[in-house]
Amino acid sequence: MRLLLIAYDFPPVPSPQSLRWAYLARELALAGHEVHVLAPDIDGYGGGGLPVLPDTLMIHRVWPGPLTGYLTLRHRKRRSAMRTVDAGADVASMPSAVTVQLNWKGKLRRRIEDGLSARLGHGLNWKGHAMEAIKRVMSLPLFPDSRAEWQPWAKRRLRELLDQYQPDVVISSHEPAMTIELGALARKNGYPWVADLGDPVLAPYTPRRWRKRALATERMLCARADLVTVTSDHAREVLRNRHKIGEERCAILTQGFDHREVVARDTSVSFDDGKLELLYTGSFYSFRRIGALLEAVLAVSSVRLSVATIIAPPELIAAARRHPDRIRLLGFIPHSQAVALQRRCDVLVNLANENPVQVPGKFFEYLGSGTPILHIGGAENDFAARLLRHSGGGWCEPDDPALLQSRLASLAEGKARDGKVPSVAGTDFDVMQYSWKNLSQRLVELISSRMPATAEVAANPLTNDARTI
Repeated sequence: MRLLLIAYDFPPVPSPQSLRWAYLARELALAGHEVHVLAPDIDGYGGGGLPVLPDTLMIHRVWPGPLTGYLTLRHRKRRSAMRTVDAGADVASMPSAVTVQLNWKGKLRRRIEDGLSARLGHGLNWKGHAMEAIKRVMSLPLFPDSRAEWQPWAKRRLRELLDQYQPDVVISSHEPAMTIELGALARKNGYPWVADLGDPVLAPYTPRRWRKRALATERMLCARADLVTVTSDHAREVLRNRHKIGEERCAILTQGFDHREVVARDTSVSFDDGKLELLYTGSFYSFRRIGALLEAVLAVSSVRLSVATIIAPPELIAAARRHPDRIRLLGFIPHSQAVALQRRCDVLVNLANENPVQVPGKFFEYLGSGTPILHIGGAENDFAARLLRHSGGGWCEPDDPALLQSRLASLAEGKARDGKVPSVAGTDFDVMQYSWKNLSQRLVELISSRMPATAEVAANPLTNDARTI
């Protein structure tokens, strides 16, 4: 089967949606399907550690638009200059050279920049904050935000790819929402369209000015897409209630974990055998709070919490400064390193979202790690809580300091007594159903059953049809 994926977030960007389609595209390509990806030509951030993509996967990069294109070009020039300096410099003289060559103006500017960075937070200097401000201004007229500047160039390249490769199926990866409009364009030109949604287009975090348009876009995709995939039953229920989309066209394709990954022991972060070591890897939002857990951790002396995140909330930063031996901030770490740490700690922490429609992708990474999970908060019918109870892979606790303290004290006592965290009651749960390999196979089955015209090529991925490239 020949697939064309439209994805704004794709490696080297390390976002959750990028990881989702990096893994799915990799597994589809390894299974023999022909996979093309339309993505913007942008740089990633962080330390890499993303899935290695097979050479057979073909990525078509497109200029991302004026502002992002300018920032990308500047970043690449700066990176190239640093490589040139590194290649020609005397390593022994580098530290002193960096300091000595600053004159009084340079030193003054650095002090001002450092002061602004400390005051503004988020680790950005004044230039970074200026660019963030420009992006916010650009987002005012662009739907859903400044990333929509990519759309005109993506639309032109999409038409070329459709004519050149004539894919059996076009898949749009949301977010951002303008990929949905590109998928609708492919559908208008006669190509089967799968709309993959992380969250519904109209979500609690949608800016007020875009809610009407987000709902209209969501209604359009439910009417026109041949298949809509969502990550939870709650998300599917939202689309059913809003747009009356039938179950035959709206299917659940959850997030997953990489069963192929062979992770070497990562020694850059150590864990103490004498403590109960908790680990949280992921982002923080207003609907994902950590206050109750911090209070519980600090109340049990033999517990330490490590957090790997790109931007830590103020209360977490303050707690780490006051109690560096109990709360440890690891900063942003590469995806592969995060997976390694997940398999070495005692207990993984999952903070439930207030909205049950949203299920963090890292929860499925946690499941695949084999490490017990402490799921905190959420409603009784929260998808992650139900799945955790069914799997027997951990414990669900309310967002209550006293109850969390009791649970942590019990786990710490068990580790001190037995040398390991008490095991969770075992079940016959098959975690492999959430591996990316199995999820990619499910996607192919969904496409084949919902789109009969693709069934024959889906069943024989290694044999192309009569068309030639």
